[in-house]
Amino acid sequence: MTLALGAVLNAGPAQSTELTVYNQGFALIKEQRELNLKQGVQTVAVEDVAQQIEANSVGIRSVSDPGSFTVLEQNYQYDLISVQAILNKAVGQTIVFNRVLPDGKKERVEGTLLSAPTAIVSDANGGQNSTWNGMVVRTKDGRILLNPSGELEVSSIPEGLISKPTLMWEVDSQKAGANKVELSYLTQGMSWKCDYVLALDGAGKLGDFKGWVTLTNNSGASFAGASLKLLAGDVYRAQNAPMGRAGGARMEMAKDSGFAEEQFADYHLYTMQRPANVRNNEIKQLSLLEGSEVPVTKKLVIDALRGFGYFTPSEGQVGTGALKPLVLVEFKNDEASHLGMPLPMGTVKVFQRDKSGSLQMLGEAAIQHTPKNETLSLPVGRAFDIVCERKRTAFHWLGTSQRGCSESFEIELRNHKQTTETVHVYERHWGDWKVTEKNMPFTKLDSDTMDFVVELKPDEVKKVVYTIETTW
Repeated sequence: MTLALGAVLNAGPAQSTELTVYNQGFALIKEQRELNLKQGVQTVAVEDVAQQIEANSVGIRSVSDPGSFTVLEQNYQYDLISVQAILNKAVGQTIVFNRVLPDGKKERVEGTLLSAPTAIVSDANGGQNSTWNGMVVRTKDGRILLNPSGELEVSSIPEGLISKPTLMWEVDSQKAGANKVELSYLTQGMSWKCDYVLALDGAGKLGDFKGWVTLTNNSGASFAGASLKLLAGDVYRAQNAPMGRAGGARMEMAKDSGFAEEQFADYHLYTMQRPANVRNNEIKQLSLLEGSEVPVTKKLVIDALRGFGYFTPSEGQVGTGALKPLVLVEFKNDEASHLGMPLPMGTVKVFQRDKSGSLQMLGEAAIQHTPKNETLSLPVGRAFDIVCERKRTAFHWLGTSQRGCSESFEIELRNHKQTTETVHVYERHWGDWKVTEKNMPFTKLDSDTMDFVVELKPDEVKKVVYTIETTW
C-alpha cells in the first residue's frame, strides 16, 4: 500500500501486460487495469510502474467505456521510502537513538537532527549530486553529537515519501463504477541483444547455428506473465529523450521458446508465444532460433590497406612489411543454406571440432541487423601458418605536376601448412588507375579493389607482382 498519499483511489493491479523491448535500451509497456471511479473529480494512484518511466510518454484510454473520463493532471512520484530519504526529510525534527556506551551501558538520547548523513546538492551545471555531510544531533541538554552510532527512531514517516513508484492522476469521471483502462508508457532500463553460436564440424564445411536473446531489465519494475515482444531495428529517438535441428530443414524459431517473427513497418518483430516473467534487476536468456547443417566456407584474405580509406600515393610506403591473412568464416542466410530468417544484430561465437571431436573456439565477430538472403562474413582471427610479405619495389612520378605516379609491388606468400590453401590478396588503389604489368590475373571487386586469388600447395611459395599507374 502506498504511504502518505492521503485519500486517493488505488488502481487495481495489472490484469495483463505486454512488453515491447527495443535494441536501444528502452521498452514500451502496455497494461490493462481496472479503476473503480466515482463521479466527478478524484485522485487515482497507479502503483508498480517502472521506476525509469518516461512520464511524458504515458497514454491512458478506457477499454470498457471510451470517453467516459478525462485525466486533468498527472504526477509521477518516485521519492521512495529509505533510511536516507527519511533522514533527509527529518532534518529539524526530533529523533531518538539508542546506543551502547564503551562501558556496556545503554543510553537513550533524544534531540534535534541538524544534519542528515547524506545530502542532495546542486552542482554548477544544474544537476544534483549526493554529498556526505555526516550526522549532527543537538540533544535536549545542549550537547552536539557528531556521527553518533546506534539505532534511530523517528516519530512518523515524513510527508511525501511513498513505498512504490506511483503515477498520480486527477481524473474527472462522468459516472461512477468500474472502468477497464489501458495504460501505456515508455521506460528506460530495458534492453536486449542477440548472441549466436556457430559450431562447425571437423572439416569446417558444415555448422549448426543457434541464436539466443539476452534480455536485461533494470527498469525498476517486475512484470509477471507478460506478453514479450522484441523489436529489431534502428529506431530513432530525439537526443533529449530521458534517460530447430533436422537435416535439410530451413532455420526455424526455436521450438522451446515459441518466438514468432514478422516484418513490422521497416523493422522486424519477434513475439514470444508463451508468457514471460521479467523480473527487475534480472538478466534473462531465451532461445530464439536455430538452424543445422549450414554450408560454411573459409576465406583467407590479405588486405594490406583495409580500413585506410582514400589516400594518394607518395614517396613514403604504406601497407608494406610482414602481414598475416585475415580468416573469414562465411555463409549465406538463405533457405538453401537451411537458414533464411532476419538475424538481429549481435555477436557470433564460432567453434570447430578438433580430431577428438571436442569443440574449440575459433573466434568471435559482431554482426549488424542482417536480412535473409544476405551473406555473413565473420572475421574470426589471423592465420598462423600462412605468411605474407608485401613491398613496393619501384615508384616514380608521372610528369612534373605530381598528379600521378607509377608503382610496382611484390607480395610474397608462403604456405607452411600440410594442406593446400587459397589466399585472396586484396590490393586497393584510389583515383584513376590502370595495371600496366602483372604476373597473374585479378578480379576487379569495385572501383578501388583488385582480388588476386592465389592457390598455395603445402610448403609452396608464390609471388603476386604488378605495376600500376594512378592519376588524381
